[in-house]
Amino acid sequence: MPETYTVELSKIIKEFSLEKIYLPDDPEKILIHLTDVNRPGLQLAGFFDHFEPQRIQIIGKVEHKYLEFLDDEQRRASIMGFLETKPVAVVFSSSLEIFPEFIELGEYFEVPVLRTAEMTSAFMAALIASLNLSLAPRITRHGVLVEVYGEGILILGDSGVGKSETAIELVKRGHRLIADDAVEIKRVSAKTLVGSAPEIIRHYVELRGIGIVDVRRIFGMGAVKNTEKIDYIINLEPWVQGKMYDRFGLETEYTEILGIRIPTTTIPVKPGRNLAIILEIAAMNNRQKKMGYDTAVEFNKKLMGQMGIEQ
Repeated sequence: MPETYTVELSKIIKEFSLEKIYLPDDPEKILIHLTDVNRPGLQLAGFFDHFEPQRIQIIGKVEHKYLEFLDDEQRRASIMGFLETKPVAVVFSSSLEIFPEFIELGEYFEVPVLRTAEMTSAFMAALIASLNLSLAPRITRHGVLVEVYGEGILILGDSGVGKSETAIELVKRGHRLIADDAVEIKRVSAKTLVGSAPEIIRHYVELRGIGIVDVRRIFGMGAVKNTEKIDYIINLEPWVQGKMYDRFGLETEYTEILGIRIPTTTIPVKPGRNLAIILEIAAMNNRQKKMGYDTAVEFNKKLMGQMGIEQ
């Protein structure tokens, strides 16, 4: 069974500067575990099939206008029917006036009532994006994550193969470190993985023989970044004499992490190879592929044409 993650309501209140109209408890104890949100127009009208009260409920102008249209008795009955389901939190958007019945019944049913000045659509989009990040499925991998020319490169390999040394060289060349040793990877959408470092080791690198290095203090704020999308994976392995390594790059390998396939290359390591430059070229080549130009394919076409072979 997949692990369920939660986020405290207090974090959402702080992130979006929500006005606290009523809170029944310490917001740190109120936990959100669904990324979806809901606009309860149908629920205010009395239809509760497929309703999930564990979603954050957002009252926008349409729902507010509907409640305004009702007489006092109908409005009270509508709000009571909605709040007795104990939704995890209700947020009024667009600085809308909050009905006295909503505050009274919110206190009675112990439902948090909040308000934001943001327009409904903009607030919903930002809230869903935040929840997707906070509640995303995740895994921790031993490796190094760097940003090279805007590409997030996850460097994998056995201990001692040179991952951290390569990361430091890349930082010296103007690129940025995200994580060393342990990379927390989150699946934030059906196509995107985002990596970060555990808080305790963020911005630190371990170099054997030297110890722990604070990259932010030595190289400056521009040398580090808290999170980065994972675009490419590079496996570093010791050079094995006689092993056949890919010379052309026609076949793209992939590594699957949390159900998402990431392009992957294996680079053999031996004395004299400048891994930092190789990773820079790999990053630029990967970006070029995403922009529609594959050097290996174009070279193969020229080669086949030179030999008179039609493809």
